[in-house]
Amino acid sequence: MDTTTLKGLQAPLKAQYREDPTSAVVTLKADGELDGTGIACRVQTATALAEAGLHPATGGDGTQLCSGDMLLEALVACAGVTLRAVATSLGMEVSGQVHAEGDLDFRGTLGVAKDAPVGFRDIRLRFDLESSASEEELATLLKLTERYCVVLQTLRSAPPTEVEMHTSA
Repeated sequence: MDTTTLKGLQAPLKAQYREDPTSAVVTLKADGELDGTGIACRVQTATALAEAGLHPATGGDGTQLCSGDMLLEALVACAGVTLRAVATSLGMEVSGQVHAEGDLDFRGTLGVAKDAPVGFRDIRLRFDLESSASEEELATLLKLTERYCVVLQTLRSAPPTEVEMHTSA
């Protein structure tokens, strides 16, 4: 996709959102089904059924997806798409790879040490790019990618999150 095509696709959306800000608010959803026989949750993605289970560091056998890995994969996907959209919008040619890694102390998850956090304590996102763009252009690309990457900004801002439980007989 080139700059003109991308701007042509996004221009009517931007105009609509400026005129009617409420139309820009979209609720995304994900649903899972608990596995009745094991410790797993099946999540329907847009293209496949993904089954998440315990990470080997918590007793899993490694045959199921780890939700922590899935979080990092979502970050890589969002950052990669955002970078490509920004580059396209700026008329820059880039290719390469996106990497994310994070550090977990599983003592927290397993309740072994109350002072150990549950969740990632550090996450690192890295772009290994090939481009003939100038250092200044690449700095702008990175700045705008960080600014507009939904997953990255969500991790950084930690929005209020509600948890509910409903039961049936």
